[in-house]
Amino acid sequence: MSEQRSRPPALYGGERSPADRRRAFTAGEVPVAVYGLGKMGLPLAAVYADVSGAVTGVDVDPDVIAAVAAGDCPVDGEPGLPAAVSDQVAEGALDATTDGTRAAADARVHVVIVPTVVDDGEVDLSTLEAAVRTIGAGLDPGDLVVVESTVPPRTCRDRVAPWLEAESGLAVGEFGLAFCPERTMSGRALEDITGAYPKVVGGVDAESRDAAELIYGEITDNEVIPVADATTAECVKVFEGVYRDVNIALANELARLADELAVDVTDAIEVANTQPFCDIHDPGPGVGGHCIPYYPYFLISEFDGPTPLMRTARRVNDAMPRFTVEKTAAELADAGRKLAGSTVVVLGLTYRPGVDETRASPGIDVAEQLRDRDADVYAVDPVCTTPPPDGVGRLELAEVADVDPDAVVLVTAHEAFESLEWDALGDAVVVDGRRALSVDDSVRSVYAIGDGSGTNR
Repeated sequence: MSEQRSRPPALYGGERSPADRRRAFTAGEVPVAVYGLGKMGLPLAAVYADVSGAVTGVDVDPDVIAAVAAGDCPVDGEPGLPAAVSDQVAEGALDATTDGTRAAADARVHVVIVPTVVDDGEVDLSTLEAAVRTIGAGLDPGDLVVVESTVPPRTCRDRVAPWLEAESGLAVGEFGLAFCPERTMSGRALEDITGAYPKVVGGVDAESRDAAELIYGEITDNEVIPVADATTAECVKVFEGVYRDVNIALANELARLADELAVDVTDAIEVANTQPFCDIHDPGPGVGGHCIPYYPYFLISEFDGPTPLMRTARRVNDAMPRFTVEKTAAELADAGRKLAGSTVVVLGLTYRPGVDETRASPGIDVAEQLRDRDADVYAVDPVCTTPPPDGVGRLELAEVADVDPDAVVLVTAHEAFESLEWDALGDAVVVDGRRALSVDDSVRSVYAIGDGSGTNR
């Protein structure tokens, strides 16, 4: 018992008032460990450090740990993050280690934000399990574990809790467990964490929920929404992504009808959205990133219930890169050329403008499919640091005219592409996957997905 009295104060359980717990948390008396210092984890650790003054970041990559411990930021493309990391390390509020066992033994609040991998439609929770079991080995009564990693519903109840109990010898109720979904986007993580959206919290018991609500009431300037339990909170995050995937699939399916209808479907969508109950997304050449293309599988692969709508939406969105390639071939055919042997420049490899992320990016798929159809393919992307696919060349924007392209295909609407000099591109045809190009009259042919300008019109 003397060992327990010497431990820092807990936020879960006990007799202290919420005001006392809040004061202890913000006064740096409650050690926090954040597991996972990637694109979302490092910003979260920096915000926790700013609020609590007592954070240890944990990661398996020693280079990441060395950078953070030195006050450097190994994550690019996040405004304000380098200064936040530098400041919190200088103030002694943020440290970093690869020794998760030691961090777990010292912490009273454990925040998990490691990636959940989806491989060929199957969810892989091995990284989460490794982090949780490390925490369990150092878990003490009164500790609170908060999962922010996006996971299939029931993961906290059916997996995380048993892992913690097995490693710690404690039972739920002696420690707390809550799910508080990460609701951030790359390129704006600090803004999102600190208040762009309400924070959702759900616990495996009421005390866990209340403790998490107390913490996130200090982390965010927005409201904190407590929900019935951890599973409900897990559903909130997955449902957000599934909604967007299904909605985009609807827009893409409508866009594929545009040529037959001989109308600009995107104009029709914009006007339809003036009804308050209608909110159709924009069509495009596919869906990328580490979220939307994967979240449907958290339900499709994990549960036995029928999911025909989600499966269909995935098929529709996965087919859009091929649709884009087919339209490129059709536009070239109208110009009297074959796709095979043509020089095609793909504008954009990242999945989103201004963000250096290529996971599931339609730009990669379009480039690969054009290459596989024997086109001579080059990629242009001003923010992407990942090499293009094998067999695809790389160009700077100023070099596009040098390869005398037969076709130019926009996949990702980076702002830099607005400066492309179209009059230098001769008789290239253009396929605009995002309706974002300002193409002048010097261009022979322009097809924009959804505008009804295809060969059937």
